[in-house]
Amino acid sequence: MNTHLTALEARLIGSLIEKAITTPDQYPLSLNALLNACNQKSNREPVLSLDERTVQESVDGLVKKHLVLEKSGFGSRVPKYQHRFCNTGFGSFEFTPVQTAIVCELLLRGPQTPGELRARVPRMAALSDGAEIESALEDLATRPDGPFVKQLPREPGRRDSRYAHLFSGEDAIPMTPVETSAAAQPTPEVGASGASSLQARVATLEEQVAALQLELEELRSSIKSS
Repeated sequence: MNTHLTALEARLIGSLIEKAITTPDQYPLSLNALLNACNQKSNREPVLSLDERTVQESVDGLVKKHLVLEKSGFGSRVPKYQHRFCNTGFGSFEFTPVQTAIVCELLLRGPQTPGELRARVPRMAALSDGAEIESALEDLATRPDGPFVKQLPREPGRRDSRYAHLFSGEDAIPMTPVETSAAAQPTPEVGASGASSLQARVATLEEQVAALQLELEELRSSIKSS
């Protein structure tokens, strides 16, 4: 799979897929409608407060990647946008309705358990039975043109493991509190190879923190300038 989305691009694509299914009469979306969809307080995690310029820049990037198409309606001078991500005849991904809904939910909310998906998917796709979510997840995780999702280690206190999408790469999957705590704790009496491995993990975490801080600063700057 060659597609790699940033966190913001994932939110944009997820929002476009969602609106194409749930409000087809209002689709494609104007930039303002897409902005509102990205900042929507329901069915989103985390809730964002993006500005128009930030969304426009990301949309332009997706247009260059041929994942979004700018399309103006007849007699309309307002550009509108539609995704070419999947099931459009243009993108490389073809999913069933249930798989599409699962991918959309993971793009919009991040990692989720099958139970959470079972409660949320029906707003976009009908489920024939309770096992359909697990079957769809298994297919998404094992398809030759994928994998598109990954099962995460089960967290303490959870009955089921969560699944995350892989359209942003495994490095973008948020660490659980247990993983964060374990990575931060020193390991006593490690050998040379163990110390080298630990240093590499710490360096990776520092890079991730620095990247997140940079994104936060850029977001703050965008909010102040709007």
